[in-house]
Amino acid sequence: MPQPALLAHDLIRDLGGRRVLDGVSLTASPGHRIGLIGENGVGKSTLLRVLAGEDEPDEGSVTRPADLGFLHQEMPFDTGTTVAAVLDAALREAREDLAELDRLGGELARVPEGDPGHQGVLDAYGKCLEQAQDRESWDADRRAGLVLDGLGLGAVDHARTLGSLSGGQRGRLALAALLVRRPSALLLDEPTNHLDDRAAAFLEEQVRSMPGTVVLASHDRAFLDAVCTDLIDLDPAVDGTVRYGGNYSAYLSEKRAERQRWERRYAEEQQELAELRTTAGVTAHRVAPDRGRTDNEKMGYGHRAGRVQASISRRVRDATRRLEELERRQVGEPPRPLRFAAVDLASPADAGPRPLVDLRGVRVPGRLVLDGLEVSATDRLLVTGGNGAGKSTLLAVLAGRLTVTDGEVRRRRGLSVAMLAQDSVFERPGRSARATYEAALGASRAEAVPLASLGLLHEADLDQPVGRLSVGQRRRLALALLVARPPQLLLLDEPTNHLSPGLCDELEDALATGPGAIVIATHDRWLRRRWRGRELRLVPDQERRTAPVRP
Repeated sequence: MPQPALLAHDLIRDLGGRRVLDGVSLTASPGHRIGLIGENGVGKSTLLRVLAGEDEPDEGSVTRPADLGFLHQEMPFDTGTTVAAVLDAALREAREDLAELDRLGGELARVPEGDPGHQGVLDAYGKCLEQAQDRESWDADRRAGLVLDGLGLGAVDHARTLGSLSGGQRGRLALAALLVRRPSALLLDEPTNHLDDRAAAFLEEQVRSMPGTVVLASHDRAFLDAVCTDLIDLDPAVDGTVRYGGNYSAYLSEKRAERQRWERRYAEEQQELAELRTTAGVTAHRVAPDRGRTDNEKMGYGHRAGRVQASISRRVRDATRRLEELERRQVGEPPRPLRFAAVDLASPADAGPRPLVDLRGVRVPGRLVLDGLEVSATDRLLVTGGNGAGKSTLLAVLAGRLTVTDGEVRRRRGLSVAMLAQDSVFERPGRSARATYEAALGASRAEAVPLASLGLLHEADLDQPVGRLSVGQRRRLALALLVARPPQLLLLDEPTNHLSPGLCDELEDALATGPGAIVIATHDRWLRRRWRGRELRLVPDQERRTAPVRP
């Protein structure tokens, strides 16, 4: 059965007095895996919600397959729901397909070929059979087990409620439910959050094998590179939304070239506009060249002056027409892109022989086992490992937010520590980003390091209520609060989650240089490939060991 396409035409959506989507169109045909790219707040999640039918556009239309699956950034199930109930819901369509095939098969056996109703039953059976084949309904239960194992959920008791699971486990379960269903169109919002390497590789394989349409928004550059056949850039562009063929690596070079063409065209048009205004304005007042008449010219001067005047008038008219035309269709000025401008992420500490933090024989039951770790005054340490290995727990111990039950933790006296947690939560969502920043830092520090100067939020977003900002924008605000007053030890838990790929690149560049110590815990494969500092790979507590630190 041919898979249906997903179509959107001239979508416009205003939220909170701001235009988030402005005339976006999209054709997502079966077999295409389209990644949505752009700065935080440009409308990637909004576009996915509109495509899914969970939000209505102010203008425009969407034609979507009836069998559509949507992965939210937030868990869509009630906390009292059991894992078994989530899986039953995911398997319902496949089981209904098989039950309907049994029913229609029985009806075909009862209705003879010569009966007038036989052909109708046969057609219904054929349609149901094709649908079951597309969904691989006969294999659904086995597939459910494979998907749970692939996403690291194979050992989770199906009787557990969602409220008893970690945030990462709930996110992976929601993703597993969609993969088990195999809908004809799949919409994914940040699908690799909470996935370790093994689970991310499994998801890549599953997405590439989808026969229908896939549209996804992701900060994960390695994932975009591995699965996408097309990328749609929602950032402002000279001719509107741009679609690039190929993966993320191909997009990077094309994006730079596109930006350069826009800047060059804008500069050339502005120069031409200035010249035309001069021609239409100044030249119009010049009747003839500024020179006196000779005796030989006096008899024919009136004739020649008329010709000169006509020529000048013609040039003025031509310049005026060209000026009006160019003013109507001139390209807008390329908006200044956000550029991460924090000079130093961490501040210097005395580089004496003693480490900033020294851990010995640390044990947090069920969460972390670490024989030893020293963090020096200028350290750059990358903490990696699968889900449940204890990365976030280690950062919490280093930050002093978690007291260990066994082992020793020594910190330098007066050490300043700051931590970017995975979830950016603000107590007063109605307060603006600017006011939140000032309240947290104090007026003098906020004035010395203005929020706008850090290149993390656009000027137009500074006075937006925090609750109206996108998840990525809230993450940027949380990062701004840390780097505005750099600590001696900066701890970053999955710092690239929800951030645009462009900011991720700039953040990585900033991590490599500067004073102070930085410890990062991340699943981000792209960041890890480029890392040049130390690495500590943790393994789950039950294995009771850790891999050595790699210099």
